Amino acid sequence: MIRSFGVLILLAALASPPSAPAAASKEIQELQRDVALLQQMVKELQAAQDKKLADLLSTTQQAVDSANRANTAIAGIQSSLQENLRTQEEKVVTPVVGLSTRMDNLTTELRATEQNLTDLSSQLSKVLATLDDMKQAIKAMQAPPVPPPPDTGGAAQPGAPSTTAPGGQGQPTAEPGTPPGSSMDMYHNALNDYTAGNYDFALTEFADYLKYYDKTSYAPNAQYYIGMIHYAKGDFETAAKDFDLVLEKYPDTANKNAESRFYKGMSLLKSHRPTDAGTEFKELILHHPHTDLATQACSQMQALGMHCPTPPPAGKKGAKKE
Repeated sequence: MIRSFGVLILLAALASPPSAPAAASKEIQELQRDVALLQQMVKELQAAQDKKLADLLSTTQQAVDSANRANTAIAGIQSSLQENLRTQEEKVVTPVVGLSTRMDNLTTELRATEQNLTDLSSQLSKVLATLDDMKQAIKAMQAPPVPPPPDTGGAAQPGAPSTTAPGGQGQPTAEPGTPPGSSMDMYHNALNDYTAGNYDFALTEFADYLKYYDKTSYAPNAQYYIGMIHYAKGDFETAAKDFDLVLEKYPDTANKNAESRFYKGMSLLKSHRPTDAGTEFKELILHHPHTDLATQACSQMQALGMHCPTPPPAGKKGAKKE
């Protein structure tokens, strides 16, 4: 642009009419000098612009090179980071997955162990109850027999019915409704079959025992074992009714009351009636506190998400009598 401006001035000067030769020559010299100065300034400005442009290009190239090197370095860092992440994932995630699997297996095994312990505890309670019944039966068998009535010489009282069998042997006749054996013999035979696992025979024998001896001290025991037979067979609805008969017909201090209440709760639980089962476990804790069965009942309530009631102090009303 400056060069074009100088050319225009030169053309204008050449186009102007000369007024006088000397004056024109002087003006032309001055004009040529100015044009030369302008040309020099244009050259210097052009050189300065070229230098600045070259510096700018150099700086830009350096910036581009630096950016390329930075991109290369960033790509290397990113690649290294991804490799490290993959390595850490292989080192951490895989063991964690394995540990989670082992924890799940351990949880399953613990639940199975807990269930086995509960079943074992129930079986032990049943065995202990059976041993207690056998001990009481042995004590009853070892008791001295009742002395026979005094001999009256075989003469019957006037108006009394005859109780002798045909043939005059003095043996009592079997009347309708007479039990097939003594109370202890029938109970002992039924208990032996139950202990041996002959549930069908034991069920019939315990039912026969209750038919003739439902008012004896072993009647609640017989009714309890009928419930245990149905429980062992998986007939939990019937078992719950059997255990309920023990609680209804016999007082709280009767044998097997606590056991009947516990297994009634277990039967209801296995019949998918957790609320009713929790009620039975609660009653067991309140009626028979400070016993192993009360502890088991509390564990069952906690497994159902229920809170165990606070049992009364030892020796208060509701404690189980030995």
